[in-house]
Amino acid sequence: MIKNILIISILILSICFSQDNRLFWDGREWNSIRKKVNFIDEIEYKLKSTYINGVLDGRLYGYLKTWSENAMIANEVFGEQVDYLTVRETVKSLNHFYEDPLNSYIPIPSAIVIANLYGKRVPINVIEKYIQDSRDWVNSLTLELDTLNYSKLIEEKYLNYKDKN
Repeated sequence: MIKNILIISILILSICFSQDNRLFWDGREWNSIRKKVNFIDEIEYKLKSTYINGVLDGRLYGYLKTWSENAMIANEVFGEQVDYLTVRETVKSLNHFYEDPLNSYIPIPSAIVIANLYGKRVPINVIEKYIQDSRDWVNSLTLELDTLNYSKLIEEKYLNYKDKN
């Protein structure tokens, strides 16, 4: 009896505190920072600039690791310039970009690329195409994640593990 109550309690708690399937940090998190820091501009800027610096550092690290293996692939994969704007300009640009609710699902790294495209004065039709492609890409990934059959995935992993042993 106690065992059943414990199992039911754990299931209820896990359902109550479960999170959405989130692929990326996106505009929803970006916009929520201001509320989380009680609308203190200085702290908001520090958090957002730290995140941007982390994204850029991670990108540089990925580029260098890839470049050590194959410079041509590294240059092709990491070809977009994402440091054209200063961090302060990037924060302002992302704040403006994420004011549009349609952009809220676009991942922050993609939004950084978009901000730099605006900064470099790339033709608006190219930028709009990139934005639409980003939306379509995120929507397709989300749909795939939502329709993923987790029990089949676990079964496949079990069978692969069973075959190896």
